Parts: sequence; structure tokens; C-alpha cells
Amino acid sequence: MTDLGPVAWPPALIRTERLVLRESEARDRTAFIDLFASPQVRTHLGGARPREELERGMPAVPGLRTGVFVVERDGAMIGVVSFDRRDAQRPGHLRPEAGEAELSYMFLPQAWGSGYAAEACAAALGWLADACPGEPVVLCTQSANDRAMRLAEKLGFTEVERFEEYGAEQWFGVRSHVHPSDRAR
Repeated sequence: MTDLGPVAWPPALIRTERLVLRESEARDRTAFIDLFASPQVRTHLGGARPREELERGMPAVPGLRTGVFVVERDGAMIGVVSFDRRDAQRPGHLRPEAGEAELSYMFLPQAWGSGYAAEACAAALGWLADACPGEPVVLCTQSANDRAMRLAEKLGFTEVERFEEYGAEQWFGVRSHVHPSDRAR
């Protein structure tokens, strides 16, 4: 993972109708462990990691880097939305030199089905449009991940290609016409 580069970080809190997007804090550590240890969350992301391994190896303040937003609802972390530069060694690119901004997200299962992922991702995309005007954003997910495919469409991503990676078909899309006025609806 490569961070976004020279953007102002951390940004001011991003508030949506129901959520707050903010920088990670020490109090989020347990929720980060829950995300990575969850078989449900990690179904299309390489599988759950052993909780004991995560307890030992997780930093005191996980996710503390440019481009990582903790998503909070009613004072508690329910997920994470992040942007990284897509690795040139991986398939799926818009430009030969690679390094496109790539949207990723994970939410705890109890937050599923309420539109929180769409709301948080739309807000984060709005932030990126202001921080990096004109920057196309890519998203890659397993084509078998129906929820992620629906969210990609809802967020305005269009398919660029499909390819095999990690033993599964991947869907690779782009959202290139992002304007600073785009915000969570």
C-alpha cells in the first residue's frame, strides 16, 4: 500500500447525516481487530486472520496513516474507508505508470444493510475530489461479492475490466468524473 502523497492530513472531521469520518485513535483498536478477524467481513478479502495474531501484532493506533478514515456511528467505530495508490505490480490500471487512487472499505457485520458504507464512501470520495481535483478513483472487488458490486454501481463506478487475481475473478472499475460538490446524499 502506498499512501496518497501530499494531501493535508488529517482532514477536519467529515460529518454526514448519520456518520463521522475521522482519523484513527487508540480506542478503535478492538474494532480493527474485529474487522480483520471476522469471517463475514473477510469472505472476499482473503479470509479472517487469527484473533490472537491480531492482538499481538496490531499497533496501539491501527490505521494511523494518510487516506484511512475511521467511520463512526454514535461514538463507536463501525468501519473503515481508505484510499491508497494502486500497486503497479497488480493487474488493473488506467494509466501505464499506475498509482491510481483506489477506494477500499470494510464494515462490521452489525453495520451492514443500513446504507452506512454508501454514505461513508460517498463522503470520502467527496473529500478526495477536494484534496486531489480531477483524480480518477478506482475500485477492485471480487465479482462474486454482490454487495460490493451494487455499492460500486451506486457510487458511480463503471467497469473497466475483469481479471483473475487471488484465485477469483476481480471486477475493476473507475469513477473519473468526481466533482468537489459530490457529497453523501
